Amino acid sequence: MGEMSSFQLGVIGALFLSVASSVSIVICNKTLMSNMGFPFATTLTSWHLMVTFCTLHVAQRFNLFETKSIDMKTVMLFGILNGISIGFLNLSLGFNSIGFYQMTKLAIIPFTVLLETLFLKKQFSQKIKLSLFLLLVGVGIASVTDLQLNFVGTILSLLAIVTTCVGQILTNTIQKRFNVSSTQLLYQSAPFQAAILFVSGPLMDQFLTKQNVFAYKYSPIVLTFIILSCLISVSVNFSTFLVIGKTSPVTYQVVGHLKTCLVLGFGYTLLHDPFTGRNIVGILIAICGMGLYSYFCTQENKKKQLVDLSLVSQIKDKDSSPLLAGKNMGHQDKESHEAKKSNKDSVV
Repeated sequence: MGEMSSFQLGVIGALFLSVASSVSIVICNKTLMSNMGFPFATTLTSWHLMVTFCTLHVAQRFNLFETKSIDMKTVMLFGILNGISIGFLNLSLGFNSIGFYQMTKLAIIPFTVLLETLFLKKQFSQKIKLSLFLLLVGVGIASVTDLQLNFVGTILSLLAIVTTCVGQILTNTIQKRFNVSSTQLLYQSAPFQAAILFVSGPLMDQFLTKQNVFAYKYSPIVLTFIILSCLISVSVNFSTFLVIGKTSPVTYQVVGHLKTCLVLGFGYTLLHDPFTGRNIVGILIAICGMGLYSYFCTQENKKKQLVDLSLVSQIKDKDSSPLLAGKNMGHQDKESHEAKKSNKDSVV
């Protein structure tokens, strides 16, 4: 009973940490960029990744996880691509409202499915396609009526979607090919992600904002929020692995819906992001589509597991049947031999 209660407390703690850190970092970054006049999203992301790598390095020194070597070219490609996608996501947050940013993140899943269908020839059921269509309808309603929709923000969101989709597909491929965990892959690739953004970040930020990150006057309150943002980013990465490890990826997706609702709610109440009735309807439709997608994926995974188990049991039965047959034949031969011997003895 004690072990069960401690396990439940661990799960609840992991879920609370994941929700609190994910909501906090969006609110913190949005406050830093919009309300405090610190628009250097790409440079901020490079600092996030540097702090994350240093934290993982300390964790590795304390043997909290084992490192695993991966092909250097693959790690560099993944690190650069993932760093660029994270940079575009943060830039999207800086140039768009929180509602549009959340819709950008929701749109990543259907576009990932589209890329897998076109280039990897994967097949998806009609139910999953219907749920993704519903999600896209909601994204469209919420995005088209967004009061802060702008050309630069829209382009950055589209680039964020494309790079993130490719990065997620590449992540799945690398993990299966090299048999590495998410933590091991993040530890190997974080330096490359931080390096590409640390070099390109100030130039990109200056091009988009017409301001120089090194000429910016850092007030104590801005420095406090930057440090807080970096610390929360470590908590976001850590809690992601913790939740998936203690529950399942599907549970993490469901928790993601709660994060979306909380982020939008805080953005509306604390940061006074403009919302209309159509925005709210579109967001609710998108979240409904996402919920149906998670449900249908869970059902299909269960069916697939049952089919796999039945196939394994059939293979085992086939493999064991000749042995059983051989044993039965041997047993029958032994009985026949004993019967003949008995008859021979009785005749004598």
